Amino acid sequence: MSEKKSVRPAEAAALLGVCRDTIYVLMRSGRLRSIKAGRARLIPVTAIDQFLSADEEFAT
Repeated sequence: MSEKKSVRPAEAAALLGVCRDTIYVLMRSGRLRSIKAGRARLIPVTAIDQFLSADEEFAT
């Protein structure tokens, strides 16, 4: 079975160690890219990687 290419906001929150509301704030601010598929909001795993890389660059 292949790895997931996207996750739901609750799964993204668990991966990042933050609450689900924080994920929605990040999506609304544009800091975390997401797509809408029907009624579902999906976050590409690559977007999570980019978000983490951007925060690392900002911290240095």
